[in-house]
Amino acid sequence: MRILVVGAGALGGYFGGRLKSAGRDVTFLVRPRRAEQLAKTGLVIRSPFGDLNLAKPPTIAAENLYPFDLILLSCKSYDLESAMESFARAVGPNTAILPLLNGMKHMDSLGARFGTAAVLGGQCFISATLDPEGRILHLNDMHLLSFGEQDGAKSARVEKIASELSGNGFDAHLSTAITQEMWEKWAFIAAAAGIGCLMRGAFGDIVAAGASHFGAEIFAECCAIAAENGFPPGDAAAERNRALITARGSPIAPSMLRDIERGAPIEADHIVGDLLHRGGNRLGGFPLLQIGYAHLKTYEARRQREKADSAAR
Repeated sequence: MRILVVGAGALGGYFGGRLKSAGRDVTFLVRPRRAEQLAKTGLVIRSPFGDLNLAKPPTIAAENLYPFDLILLSCKSYDLESAMESFARAVGPNTAILPLLNGMKHMDSLGARFGTAAVLGGQCFISATLDPEGRILHLNDMHLLSFGEQDGAKSARVEKIASELSGNGFDAHLSTAITQEMWEKWAFIAAAAGIGCLMRGAFGDIVAAGASHFGAEIFAECCAIAAENGFPPGDAAAERNRALITARGSPIAPSMLRDIERGAPIEADHIVGDLLHRGGNRLGGFPLLQIGYAHLKTYEARRQREKADSAAR
């Protein structure tokens, strides 16, 4: 099975690197600068599950693409349009696209561009980042990739993909309820981003401030929107995620907060804004989520203004 990994950043590089190390037919679609870096330093992973050094991993430029069997997509939502344009030549009549983005808006965009049938549901559970030298640092003890047909069917193609993704140094799970699971994760991610960025702290910091009820309330708002869309979080998932957001002493903070603290772009519209949109954007409805979203959009407006001011100097 020919696998194209779009990008070789923290997520694509981690899962693609594990697959390539296990002998899978993997090629990385990367920009020229990253291609030069990989040719020079190789693909380097530092992980609790074992380090990896791949010398000169195979890369390809967009203009040289041909149809692949599986496309692994792990870009940020604000890069989705350019990513779709870059890998379009790799999508043939039998290509399966496996996106690992959070939220659901990307599913609409990918389906509109390549056809709903080409797009699998997917998500991953891992904390990873790139260091200044381009090495992938795996920060936690999870590396799960979950995927499946959007309608939950155990098709021949997902069973083949499951076989290809298994036994490669990470946990691969073929799900028959991937859309439900994506909504459950989205409710948690949106609540975590909303309250964590608004309060500017880890979950344990919010609890220490006596404000854990705000975390629980914003999560309840997100779960209500999911339910309105036909995907109420299951009791086990809701209890687990509510406990995470309100855990005393927890050092966990949303990745969007780390992005804000380093002045980076964020996925405000994709993660929080789109969820509010699917909740009807009712005036006064879901008040904590609306405040959290306004906070994120204010950050984006300030960042854009400061960039413009800097360019004008």
